[in-house]
Amino acid sequence: MKRIIPFLLIMMGMMNLWGQNTVGLISHNDTLAYPGYNIIYPHNQPNVYLLNNCGQIVHTWVDSANFRPGNFAYLLEDGRLIRGKRDADISNDPIWAGGGGETIEILDWDGNVEYSYTLNDSSARLHHDFVPMPNGNILAIAWESIPGEVARQAGRDTAKMARNELWPDKVIEIDPSKDSIVWEWHAWDHIIQDHDSTKANYGDVGAHPELIDLNLDTNDGHPDWHHINSIDYNPSLDHIILSVPQYDEAWVIDHSTTTAEAAGHTGGNSGMGGDLIFRWGNPQAYRTGDFTIQKLHFQHDIHWIDQFVDSTNQYFGKIALFNNQWATNISTVDIFSPVFDTVNQKYVFDDSMYLPMDFDLTVIHPDPVAGWSSGLSSVQLLPNDNLLITAGRFGYTYELTPDKKLVWEYVTPIKRPNIASQGDTTLAQNDNLTFRVKRFPMDYPAFAGRDLTPKGWIELNPNTGFCGSLVLSNGPEYENLPMVFPNPTQNTLFVEWEKPVNAELFDLNGRVLSTYQLQAGRNEIQVPELQTGIYFLRIGEKYTQRVLINK
Repeated sequence: MKRIIPFLLIMMGMMNLWGQNTVGLISHNDTLAYPGYNIIYPHNQPNVYLLNNCGQIVHTWVDSANFRPGNFAYLLEDGRLIRGKRDADISNDPIWAGGGGETIEILDWDGNVEYSYTLNDSSARLHHDFVPMPNGNILAIAWESIPGEVARQAGRDTAKMARNELWPDKVIEIDPSKDSIVWEWHAWDHIIQDHDSTKANYGDVGAHPELIDLNLDTNDGHPDWHHINSIDYNPSLDHIILSVPQYDEAWVIDHSTTTAEAAGHTGGNSGMGGDLIFRWGNPQAYRTGDFTIQKLHFQHDIHWIDQFVDSTNQYFGKIALFNNQWATNISTVDIFSPVFDTVNQKYVFDDSMYLPMDFDLTVIHPDPVAGWSSGLSSVQLLPNDNLLITAGRFGYTYELTPDKKLVWEYVTPIKRPNIASQGDTTLAQNDNLTFRVKRFPMDYPAFAGRDLTPKGWIELNPNTGFCGSLVLSNGPEYENLPMVFPNPTQNTLFVEWEKPVNAELFDLNGRVLSTYQLQAGRNEIQVPELQTGIYFLRIGEKYTQRVLINK
């Protein structure tokens, strides 16, 4: 007992700090995580939250209980917030699919609505994403409804219209100062088909990668044909990029066109009107190659890397994305760089596909299954080259260093339809859906002069000292911390560190359950005999990791 009692005294003192965090902040290495504030807009509830890196609320934009995200919110430098939202009741909506939106609002810092735009009727509906532009306008994605007969005359295969209608996507540019749409692009204007030579748009699909195959269908004939789930704008190129998961592609269109030119095939800086000037990820979508050269798999959050990083960064101007269905139960984060000919204002097409041939960077969570999400999800390259990644279906956000060390983890504390309590271990897939999480630097102009003192937590029954305990537990010899994952786990733990070390597993009473001699690199620990609960793994003499067993 002489050996265990000192440890028990330490544990008793730290238990009040560590508690049993299963939601909210899970881990935080404040020396390696990028300091800042995090925007989070969880599904199944109405509010937008700004959190510090300890998971504490520093500001909230409150909404009525009958609204839901539709689907993200952007914080502008002047402190205004642009959020998408929808009514929680969708029972009578003529157009509805996952990701459906309805209203875009501009709020001041205190939550007062300065502008509102709504599109949700039988002809069209906002959905998924929008992006603020430098000129103050907003680019937004919307479905538009095409009746079955119109689609058939355009060459759509009747067998691929289960509901006798089609919802191709469009992009609209909203000018809040005029309360009007000042530019638009329609996918419907850029289609080709080889199904029926007697119908419109007939041609050789493989010879026209700039056009969209009307009969490529991966959604069992559901009218949500493209399901575009993210949009971004590049002001230096005047290009728009779209994530098209049903085609497993990224599309780029030319915004320098007029609306009339965007409906045709000529005009704009590219000379191609509204045709696709770049598409990447799945050449099979225009009848080239096979699955071996497919790069994208139901991806989300495609965007140019240009926020909070400067032109000296090796990834500045490249494109990042969350590649959801890269393999069974494995998602990746990827960065690639299109090859653009600035002289001719064209992306380079080499034989069968646009360049590049592959990614510049691919990153997988240290425990691949823990980083998996079949849908939603996001990635952000931070100024210190860390990656902030959200696996959206599980509400799990984590930060990785360039050498793949986990330095910050947060689990969205929602257990639909309620707020989760700290200690809750029964969250299931889709309980705490989170479309994206984005981090803003501490000196972001929106924060100047604002009250950012902590104002509580999203979760109920929070462990108020947890963040401080994580910082205190990191001794100087652990500048490069051991990685312990997955956490929570059922039967298997992996411990990865740079040198051999002894480890001991304790229960809440301080009893030693197992001892281990760990080798440098990755070690596997089996714990099938343990029941659901909180345990502690002490690695060496100065580092102790809380471990949650959840069976």
